[in-house]
Amino acid sequence: MVLVERSAAERAAIAAAVSPLARGVAAIDRIVGSVRAHPILAVAAAGAVALGRTRLLDWVARGAAIYSLLRRI
Repeated sequence: MVLVERSAAERAAIAAAVSPLARGVAAIDRIVGSVRAHPILAVAAAGAVALGRTRLLDWVARGAAIYSLLRRI
């Protein structure tokens, strides 16, 4: 019985040590879930971060102009 009690105590200690890590992993899991649900928004957000604010606005303006031209055709 001593071994069973010691194993239970070790499992409890491991669970207590991993608890903060589990919260972080849960947050990452929620982020990954939202990226999988909305991949286009995730790509747009990554592009916005990569391009920066001014370059992003330039690309949006170009895209709007191209869309306007293509819509008329």
